[in-house]
Amino acid sequence: MKLLVIGGGRFAGRAIVEAALAEGHAVSTFNRGSQPALPGVQAIIGDRRGDLSALHAGRWDAVIDCCGYLPREVAAMADALAHRVGRYVFLSSVSVYADHSRPCDESAATGTLADPATEVVDGDTYGPLKAACEAVLAARLPGRHLSLRPTLIVGPHDPTGRFSWWPARAARARAGEPMLWPGDPLGALQWIDARDLARFALAMAAQGPCGVLNVGSPAGRWRWGDLADACVAAAGTGAVPVWVPESGLQAAGVQPWMELPLWIPADGAHDGFLKVDCRRAEALGLQCRPVAATVADTLAWWRALPPQAQAFPNTGLSPEREQALLAAVA
Repeated sequence: MKLLVIGGGRFAGRAIVEAALAEGHAVSTFNRGSQPALPGVQAIIGDRRGDLSALHAGRWDAVIDCCGYLPREVAAMADALAHRVGRYVFLSSVSVYADHSRPCDESAATGTLADPATEVVDGDTYGPLKAACEAVLAARLPGRHLSLRPTLIVGPHDPTGRFSWWPARAARARAGEPMLWPGDPLGALQWIDARDLARFALAMAAQGPCGVLNVGSPAGRWRWGDLADACVAAAGTGAVPVWVPESGLQAAGVQPWMELPLWIPADGAHDGFLKVDCRRAEALGLQCRPVAATVADTLAWWRALPPQAQAFPNTGLSPEREQALLAAVA
């Protein structure tokens, strides 16, 4: 397959390029060139927000768009490639859904923008903008597009720190040191390893349905306790998990998702966010590796980073904050 990857320099895009090369596909990327191209890749330099003429000389069997956030830009890309690609696969998000109080399947309603003209991407607009991008592709490439809606994407090369903070925290522990974990070890978690997403995206680009697909681990397969066990085992430091009730975390003003990565308190409004129905993708061949494999590989990648790159400036509890929270429940 001749494949074009829009983006392809970081995280999910990088995983897609690596998987495509491993499968023997001919790979081109289109991006600004801020990341070095992998060996064997035809790098086309350009900016999707501007001139797309660099794409006019090529033809591909499929394109996988890893970095579309604004409908105007996705529309321009779809128009530029309409006669140059066979299938258009778009990486969207489960954040498109309007109601996360219950588990969503692909038929659930998507969010809408309060201001349809906005191009500000933030916590309120990210999901509705992705939904608007999907609608653009449906209108411009009928019968030729597929929007993949991943749950949280995790694994090596994750720039967000939302998952990697946990194995790194376990690795920094001293023998026998208490390590805070939120709520209940039976609390549900859901994600997709970037490498599993990559293999599935390639299969769908070659031959798959059109429309939309949720992509993530089966709802209920993994729990907080599974993640804790995997992190402690991979780190090998002897960290001792201490489960702090959600009520105590909320009373202390701990911020969900980023200050305490992955944690979403049971508040009714978000109870289905980590329980998305991904059975359609599973029936089409989606396979998710064990949590222990994702944790071990993520930790190995983090340990190999330069010391200055091992910090988590935007995610995770500070040591002082964690100790204070642990002391409050001791």
